[in-house]
Amino acid sequence: MMTTRQIVLEPMRRKHLKQILEIENQVYPRPWTHGVFTDEIAAARRAQRYYVVASIDGKVVGYAGIMLGVEEAHVTNIAIDPARQGGGIGSYLMHELCAVAVDCGCKSMSLEVRVSNKAAQALYAKFGFVPAGIRQRYYENSEDAIVMWCHDIDGDEYAAKLASLTGEDQ
Repeated sequence: MMTTRQIVLEPMRRKHLKQILEIENQVYPRPWTHGVFTDEIAAARRAQRYYVVASIDGKVVGYAGIMLGVEEAHVTNIAIDPARQGGGIGSYLMHELCAVAVDCGCKSMSLEVRVSNKAAQALYAKFGFVPAGIRQRYYENSEDAIVMWCHDIDGDEYAAKLASLTGEDQ
C-alpha cells in the first residue's frame, strides 16, 4: 500500500467494486460490468493482471490496471471520479502501473486512448508514451483510438524518468 499526500493506493479487491462501478458508469459509454472486474481481479491473483485503486479518506476516487505479458504490459483501463479529475490522481495511478511493469520485467508498455481525450494523451506522454498508430472506430464502433507505446522501460533512462515523476511533480 502506498500513501502520498492524502491519496492511498492499494490493490483492487472485490470490496471496492461498488465504488469502482459508480465511477465506471460515469466515465465510460460502455462500462465494464461487475463480472468483468471480478474476472480481472481473479486474473490478478494469477499474476496476469495488476489492478490498483486510489482512495481519499476511504472513498475510491480512481482505479487502473495492466495486463502483464512476458516482456510487455498493456494498460487495460484507468479512470478517475469526474469530480476529482485534474487533481493528479491519474499520475499516481499511471506511475504505479509503470513501476509494476518494470518490476515484473517488462521492456515496453502499450495502451489505447480516445482521439478526443487530450488530457489522457498528455498524461501518457509525460510517462514516455508516443503515438504509434490508429485503431479506427475502436470505441463503441464510432471513435478512433490512438495506440501509444513506451519502449525501453527496463533501462536506466526510464528509471530516472519515473523517479522524476514522484512526489509533488505528479
